[in-house]
Amino acid sequence: MNRPRKKKTEFIYVIQKHLASHLHYDLRLEEDGVLKSWALPKEPPETPGPKRLAVEVEDHPLGYENFEGTIAEGEYGAGKVEIWDKGTYQLLTASDNLKEVLIKGQKLHGVYTLVRIRNREKGQKNLWLFFKNKNQEKAG
Repeated sequence: MNRPRKKKTEFIYVIQKHLASHLHYDLRLEEDGVLKSWALPKEPPETPGPKRLAVEVEDHPLGYENFEGTIAEGEYGAGKVEIWDKGTYQLLTASDNLKEVLIKGQKLHGVYTLVRIRNREKGQKNLWLFFKNKNQEKAG
């Protein structure tokens, strides 16, 4: 007898500290069988208040959340990569321009939001803000 598969509610979350041409942090969230990825030029916020620019970049394959090491000179993203934070997340709200997630990491924990912004001058759609919500009621 086949039992219905239980719908997955917890997904992979990782932030990799990436010392490439410039130090940045790569936020990765499992979604639809890949790791959706954003580059944050500054350290991710651990408290409500600070907002960080998050530039959406290409998806990475599942399994990359465990990568630590050095990407060789001449390769895309050359430099040192280390795991800064890792855990799981639950998706609370999602649309094309908004993701609200409950992060359960070793450093970051609580309700965080990714909201798309537009660079009016260049028409860019890959720019987001990443921040910890002031209201943490959904975390409970």
